[in-house]
Amino acid sequence: MHDDQRARGETAARSGDPSRRTEDHQFGRLLDGRYRIGTRIARGGMASVYEAIDTRLDRTVAVKIMHPGLGDGTTQQDDSFARRFVSEAKAAARLSHPHVVAVYDQGRDDADGTIYLVMEFVPGHTLRDTIGKEAPLSPEKALALLDPILSALASAHRAGLIHRDVKPENVLIADDGRIKVADFGLAKAVSADTQHTATNGVLIGTVSYLAPELVVEQRADARADVYAAGVILFELLTGTKPHTGETPIAVAYRHVHHDVPAPSSLVPGIPAYVDALVARATTRDPSLRPADAAVLLHQVHRVAQALRDGVRDDPELVADLLPSGRVAAPESPEVEDDTTPEPVSTLWAAGDREPTSVIRSQQLPPPTPVGPRAPRPPRPERPRRSRRGLVWVVVLALLVAIAGTGGWWLGWGRYTSTPSVIGLTSAAAQAKVDHAGLAVRTGDPVYSETVEKGKVISTDPGPGARILPGGEVTIVVSLGPERYDVPQVAHLTLDAARAALAAVKFETGQVSEKWSDTVPAGQVIGSSPSYGTPESKNLPVGTVVTLVVSKGKKPIKITSWVGKDAKRAEKVLEKRGLKVEIKETYDDVVPEGRVISQDPETGTLYKGDTLNLVVSKGKPFVTVPGIRLKDTQDAVALLEGLGLKVRTEHASIYLTGGTAWSTDPGAGARVRKGSTIVLYIV
Repeated sequence: MHDDQRARGETAARSGDPSRRTEDHQFGRLLDGRYRIGTRIARGGMASVYEAIDTRLDRTVAVKIMHPGLGDGTTQQDDSFARRFVSEAKAAARLSHPHVVAVYDQGRDDADGTIYLVMEFVPGHTLRDTIGKEAPLSPEKALALLDPILSALASAHRAGLIHRDVKPENVLIADDGRIKVADFGLAKAVSADTQHTATNGVLIGTVSYLAPELVVEQRADARADVYAAGVILFELLTGTKPHTGETPIAVAYRHVHHDVPAPSSLVPGIPAYVDALVARATTRDPSLRPADAAVLLHQVHRVAQALRDGVRDDPELVADLLPSGRVAAPESPEVEDDTTPEPVSTLWAAGDREPTSVIRSQQLPPPTPVGPRAPRPPRPERPRRSRRGLVWVVVLALLVAIAGTGGWWLGWGRYTSTPSVIGLTSAAAQAKVDHAGLAVRTGDPVYSETVEKGKVISTDPGPGARILPGGEVTIVVSLGPERYDVPQVAHLTLDAARAALAAVKFETGQVSEKWSDTVPAGQVIGSSPSYGTPESKNLPVGTVVTLVVSKGKKPIKITSWVGKDAKRAEKVLEKRGLKVEIKETYDDVVPEGRVISQDPETGTLYKGDTLNLVVSKGKPFVTVPGIRLKDTQDAVALLEGLGLKVRTEHASIYLTGGTAWSTDPGAGARVRKGSTIVLYIV
């Protein structure tokens, strides 16, 4: 079974495919007193993966358990397996990205020394399944699938990590559509001392996705992940791998010696700029590839925009994307009788297996031109010739020698070679080219994540190329890593903010909305990283910036406070951000301190708006009139006419009761309308 098939089964099972699940002796075990092991969902060469329950947090997880006998320290290789296993946890744990499978825990069970790794459980399928069922895909869908993969790799590259095993089997597609990159088990920090990919003399990776420099030099940086992503894009577009062979060594040989073909050669109708994008990502010269996944992601977005705009032909975009070293000519036909010896790895037996650990320290030779070999004609018998015939033979030999010398001179001898100056400073490179008798022209400098500022990143013609003496060599100097600050986007519209981020080659991340009393609806409130902060400065291309957009002032729904306590109404309304204007007035019906009316009575206001309340001061006051010596009935009528209630009582001197004498309260007193007045009569 191919390693791709084996890995596809492993990763698909890891992502929750029930058809591939099996059980073994680990089933039901409580690992390290915490993880209840369930069904085995994958088995690899170094470890098995199980669906499990984290009993402490009561959640489903995926647990990778190293096979018994590995990592127990009995051999140097066991120690290497254990270190690599633990490095997977540390590498993935450094990444916090929505498109990277999260690592939760790592440890060793004290009971039997079992080494394990706890990861996020992703129910779904793999990108390999999608390729098998749906490829070839449209360029639009292919780029949409590649986008989150590159976003995850860009996050790793920014963190100083390279994945080293990018392939469809390690891309999980959840049931809800989320795409996540898994298996950072081969990941390694990038530094000048740790760019080797060999582990104990074994080259790590999957042969169908190995960059040529991995095979030839056993060195890797972010551009090796870029190459693998380009191969995945080719598969998505065509449904096939770019290089195949009867043995893994044959596949690796083709990666070293042959360019990835244009997808349109297999699927007609693919735009030329999509072909150019694949060529740029998979060029065999790593110096011509995008420096990392963030740069390739930016180029993918340019191509995706052209597709969305319906562009069929864009020569400028094609020229910008094509690697400068790519020759737009058909590949030389392979020769059946080529007897160049192929290197043989002791790791590979006969058959079509394609292991993840592919090559021992014995490596493929560097790329060499392979062409047809002219068969040597048989030596004819030497017939007897006359002296005149001998003269003609000599003359003919001289003519052939002259023609051969002339052909050699015209075709090769008059040329010199371009010196290698990549990695030198501009001054040193110019001096070396000048010393070789060649002219120097300085091209436009370019940014580079791998070549420090001021040093040569490429030449045209390239190192070792044929060139006439006195010819011109263009050197391109590195500007160093391309870095920008987060621009000020506050108070811009969302489209303007996106354009400002795109101008510095940043990506717009999640856009959230928030109520704002100061920023009008539709304008940006702020960003993360925030403008002007230390975290917002000197960031790489492809940095994802999240935006917060204003929804405007938050609406405040108004309800009626009529008849309710005015003080409570004022307190509640002011707490909600409204201004309250109160006007008091007497009212015969509404009790004192209660709301008589409000404006507006219902509807919507916004923070800072004013609500008007009319509050009752209670019933109005009236002045008690003088009634002495008035007829009793007239006095009662007068008092009741003022809205007072009257209760009659006998005065201290009582005669007939027909005459009013006094009141309580007395004449001139102010009482509320409706109050009861005592009328004394005599």
